[in-house]
Amino acid sequence: MFVIAGSLGTDRRQFFLSLAAFFIENTPLVSNILPNFANKKSSMSIIVFTILLFLGAYCAGLLGSLTGLGGGVVVIPLLTLCFGIDFHYAIGAALVASIATSSGSASAYVKEGMTNIRLGMFLEVATSLGAVLGAAAALWMPTNAIAIIFGGVLLLTVAMQFKQKTDYVDVKGSKLAMKLKLFGSYPNKEGKLQNYELKNVPGGFAVMVLAGALSGLLGIGSGVLKVLAMDSCMKVPFKVSTTTSNFMIGVTAVTSAVVYLQRGYIEPGIAFPIMVGVLAGAMSGAKLLKRLDVKLLRKIFAVAIFLVALNMIYNGIIGKF
Repeated sequence: MFVIAGSLGTDRRQFFLSLAAFFIENTPLVSNILPNFANKKSSMSIIVFTILLFLGAYCAGLLGSLTGLGGGVVVIPLLTLCFGIDFHYAIGAALVASIATSSGSASAYVKEGMTNIRLGMFLEVATSLGAVLGAAAALWMPTNAIAIIFGGVLLLTVAMQFKQKTDYVDVKGSKLAMKLKLFGSYPNKEGKLQNYELKNVPGGFAVMVLAGALSGLLGIGSGVLKVLAMDSCMKVPFKVSTTTSNFMIGVTAVTSAVVYLQRGYIEPGIAFPIMVGVLAGAMSGAKLLKRLDVKLLRKIFAVAIFLVALNMIYNGIIGKF
């Protein structure tokens, strides 16, 4: 690179044009997506394409953080419906973004004492198993079928937004949960530690396998199903279930990403701007969350996701993907 820079002297514009042309020639997928841009004369177009990916991912991360839905539910429709990117490559990029965002936010929740690490690592056995199975299935399953399933999960995500949140603080733990020491405590509004126990470990474990499979299949964190498993099945307090789910999402995504990476479905030219954009948007959303009343925003966003879900299902049925 320094040799190229030296040969170009002070002509920075030509230097960046050459870099962009090199990027296009060595990124087959981008050339396939933008065939009209895959030449040196229009090499600046790849920069525009990357900027658009970043801006779209930033908005996805911002909205995902403010609404609690996660950026993945926006990233995949953005890449497939707006940019026409193949579903498998979109899933690969979304998985990389999930790893980055989960790692950033999970550390903060662990520091605050909200996350049940022991419970998360125990259930991660189930989600990792499901993630491998789901990622393997995604490689041979028709993309139209994946789109329909993705739309169905989005509808479930919207429904969960209107589910009443419950803190199960008086639940008597099951013998298996006590034996595995899955109980814990978290700081309440007054700053005092609130102890809790949980139950129905086998039921929660089974739902986690399904959550992992959907994560590997669709490239999303499947946080909705993870919260559903801990909240509805195991009676874990809502704050603990959401933070523990966030802690698990990154680990599950890594498991799925390995399968996609081996098959060549993680394209750096797409995954990198998506990862940076979603992470930046999530950080901005975390700061705005303290200032904004997001109840109305969540309702509006839920309606938007509902329409996107219907669009994904419709396009999957007519065989557009």
